[in-house]
Amino acid sequence: MEKIICVRLRDTGQNFHYNAGDLVLKEGDYVIVEHDRGLDYGQVVCMRAGENLVKENQIKERELNPKDGKEKEKPLVKKIVRLAKEGDLKQIEENRAKSKEAFNTCSKKIDEHKLEMKLVQAEYSFDRSKIVFYFTSGGRVDFRELVKDLAKIFKARIELRQIGVRDETKFFGGYGPCGRELCCSKFLTDFEPVTIKMAKEEGLPLNPPKISGICGRLMCCLNYEYENYKVLSKGLPREGERIAVKDGKGKVIGVNVFKRSVTVELENGVITEIKYK
Repeated sequence: MEKIICVRLRDTGQNFHYNAGDLVLKEGDYVIVEHDRGLDYGQVVCMRAGENLVKENQIKERELNPKDGKEKEKPLVKKIVRLAKEGDLKQIEENRAKSKEAFNTCSKKIDEHKLEMKLVQAEYSFDRSKIVFYFTSGGRVDFRELVKDLAKIFKARIELRQIGVRDETKFFGGYGPCGRELCCSKFLTDFEPVTIKMAKEEGLPLNPPKISGICGRLMCCLNYEYENYKVLSKGLPREGERIAVKDGKGKVIGVNVFKRSVTVELENGVITEIKYK
């Protein structure tokens, strides 16, 4: 039986979809998965992947069987090997400690090579065959010599991955102006484009500090709230628009999207609230 779930690879890696098979899992569980060229670990972040992803898992890629030369089908979505055991969790903790050492070593090497890059995070894969270094930079960086040095030191595959400021904020977490934990570190799986049009649609003041997150970019919540605002505001007049109502003509001075109502100042100075279905 195929059961597709979402797993966040390592502690700060990307989210991937895996086939859980008959394993009994729940959100928050650590699991050992097939990834890249070996085993890695991750944490279950969502138990339901959606029908479209299940269909994707049913699409197979064809490869030649080396024994008989015939083609065979291979699932595109890899499997979860097992629920992490006590020994696995101990190794994950050891990997985290080694990652800190790797981070310090890489930082020194960056300084030695005088590279314009800021190291953000380092992570070992579960089997320690690979180390991923995340960094930010204002442009392209030629880190080929750095990779060679790191490979000699750690005797492992080295991956340097450039990330943006939104990813960096997701790594470290924090709290937004709403007082809640940052959406990016709490539950968002991918970063979708956020535009100033979304802020306008929600009637927010177009003041950068008011509509920006701690990363300095437009707040992620504007994106997933946008569709709801479009539906709820359908048919409502905009603030500043002149409309005719039962008691006469007036100017819209306020719009409450959630109550589906507008506040109108009539030509005689009377202020009234009009509700819409």
